[in-house]
Amino acid sequence: MSKKFFKISIAFVGILFTLVFCTTVIPPLIENPDIIGAFSAGFVNPYAAGYSTDVICCWMILLIWIIYEAPKVKYGWVCLVLGIVPGVAVGFALYLLLRTRQLTKKV
Repeated sequence: MSKKFFKISIAFVGILFTLVFCTTVIPPLIENPDIIGAFSAGFVNPYAAGYSTDVICCWMILLIWIIYEAPKVKYGWVCLVLGIVPGVAVGFALYLLLRTRQLTKKV
């Protein structure tokens, strides 16, 4: 896979997730701005709880990775914030793009 295709693919998935998130989550949240209720809705049944736990653990792994590479990759903290809202897919995608760009410049 070429680097250009990699970057385009990662950006596409991050943008796609953001669009899906905005169209599915924001309208109900505007109607009922209960952030805690919205968060706990991810745990309404065992299947949703499994996916929600996976997302939380993926965010924690991203956190550990960003802290580990902090001396090499600047602005990783932005990816952690984006990993909370809109979601890990966006934070992770941005981190891969930042990492690829910054580590390529150093080599």
